[in-house]
Amino acid sequence: MRNLLEAGRVLLLDMAATLFFLVLFLLTHNVAFSVLLGMALGIAQIGWQLMRRKPIDTMQWMSLFLVLGAGTVTLITNDPRFVMIKPSVIYLIVGIVMLRRGWMNRYLPPVAIELVPDIAVIFGYAWSGLMFASATLNLIVALNFSVVIWSVTMSIYGIASKAVLFLTGYGVMRTVAIARRRRQMQDVTATTADDLVKAGSAS
Repeated sequence: MRNLLEAGRVLLLDMAATLFFLVLFLLTHNVAFSVLLGMALGIAQIGWQLMRRKPIDTMQWMSLFLVLGAGTVTLITNDPRFVMIKPSVIYLIVGIVMLRRGWMNRYLPPVAIELVPDIAVIFGYAWSGLMFASATLNLIVALNFSVVIWSVTMSIYGIASKAVLFLTGYGVMRTVAIARRRRQMQDVTATTADDLVKAGSAS
């Protein structure tokens, strides 16, 4: 589970760095300037944690190397697509971590763990699939369209896809949990009634 949290944090940090690069590029249309400041932000994120004496996770170092590597290639080629492709790598890492069976159970309240752990496993795999789909879509859009189209597409898709999956998962698990709880209560009531009948017959 620690790996999942690390992956999620790296994804959030990567989104911040990518959005920062995007805003600068759209404002200045200067690839080199935008990339350099984006790389500086990546270094600053690590530096901030070092200053606070917090441990740097392996995936955070990996994210920094991706930022520096993609930024360096972008500066050499003057092609922003290398920075645009970088989120696909992060999505793949998070997707792989989410392949662990039952990872969502750690985030559920006790009643949900009791009633719908199997449903949580299914949606855990669904989240992993979403990460892989996002990585693929990001790669396709980054390689075939402009920075503006890429930014609009991935921003809308990123927010909408995650919101839909979250609400769907919540709704399904809640509905199934309520149905199973009612069935349990009916079974208990039926068992109690049978016991009373047997007790009355015995007397």
